[in-house]
Amino acid sequence: MILFGDYHTHTTYSRLHHGKGTILENASVAANKGLKQIAITDHGFEHEFFGVKRKDIPNVKEDILNAKEVSGVDILLGVESNLVSLNGDIDIKEEDYEFLDILLMGFHKMVHTSSWKDKFKLMYANIYGSKFYPSKERVNRNTTAFLKAIDKYPIDIITHLNYGFPTDTLAVAKLAKQKGVYIELNGKRINFSEEEIEIMASEGVKFILNSDAHRQQNVGEVNNGLNLIYKLGIPLSQVVNVDKLPKFTKKRG
Repeated sequence: MILFGDYHTHTTYSRLHHGKGTILENASVAANKGLKQIAITDHGFEHEFFGVKRKDIPNVKEDILNAKEVSGVDILLGVESNLVSLNGDIDIKEEDYEFLDILLMGFHKMVHTSSWKDKFKLMYANIYGSKFYPSKERVNRNTTAFLKAIDKYPIDIITHLNYGFPTDTLAVAKLAKQKGVYIELNGKRINFSEEEIEIMASEGVKFILNSDAHRQQNVGEVNNGLNLIYKLGIPLSQVVNVDKLPKFTKKRG
């Protein structure tokens, strides 16, 4: 079982050095660990503190070209976009598709939302609401927002599902399968149960193992998800970056 790629890595382009490694450092670690491909997916543009700046994208592209040549690793340019409204909007504009090779989406705190209502219902309700006993209303509201985003945008990967944002995991996973969206098994945290993973697998959901590396040495570190794949006997045909490269079929630009 060989990991071919890691599609959720952060760099110093995530503001305030939330990511610690440069693009070249991420790529060099990937090369040393035998990875064939990585994606640079810094935080979305509307994150209040850590979002990558659109004006930096030309520099990101230039650094990727240099890192490809030096490391020999194929590098995709993406972004880990943020959910910004109850209506499923994310912080991506039509013109952004021109440079995107891959699009990730997840929930993050401290994001510029579309309205004050969204700030209260999406951000504050989930920041201050119970982590262990979320109300049915909040779960339904969160789930609906995620489903609308998956339906509206060419998302490739849902990141750290349920982290700080409880949803009906299986409803999200079923629509993700229909839309060809991969469910991430995150190298740092997995916020749904083994039973839910087994049900997702039985429904034919495709998984992707990612590190969510914020430090270069963590690129390719996916044992958190890999151990579950072994333990639960998930078919490797449903893990898209083990022993093969995944296909991101939604063409952009």
